Amino acid sequence: MTRTDKNVRDLPESKPSHDYTRDTAAEGVQRAIQLIEGRWKLTILFHLFGGNTLRFSDLERAIPAVSQKMLIQQLRQMEADGMVHRTVYPEVPPKVEYSLTEWGQSLCPALDALLSWQSSRVGVAPDAS
Repeated sequence: MTRTDKNVRDLPESKPSHDYTRDTAAEGVQRAIQLIEGRWKLTILFHLFGGNTLRFSDLERAIPAVSQKMLIQQLRQMEADGMVHRTVYPEVPPKVEYSLTEWGQSLCPALDALLSWQSSRVGVAPDAS
C-alpha cells in the first residue's frame, strides 16, 4: 500500500470480535432466534424501538389481536431475557411502563438488516413463502 504522507500509517487489520466455527455460529444464531420467537415478541419490539416507553394499556391498544394473558407472558419472557425493562409506579391504579434495555435496542439494526435481506428477494412476491 502506498502512503501519501509519512505520518499516515497503514490501518491495522480488523479482527472479528469472536472466533466462531460453523457449529458455534449456528448455535449462537439459534439461541438468538429463540429469544425473539413467539407470536408477539417481534411486534412488541417494533413498538418499543426508538426509545419508546409504553404503558401496558398502550401496548394492548397498539396490538389489538393479542390477548392480555399472552401480552403479559411475552413481556415477562422478554424482561427475564433482558430485552425489556419494566417500571412499576406505586400508585392506584398501578402504572406499569415498558421500554427496551440497551441490549434490546441493539437488536434493531439486526432486524432492519434481516428485513432488508428478505425484501431483496428478486422475482418473489412479498407475501409468498
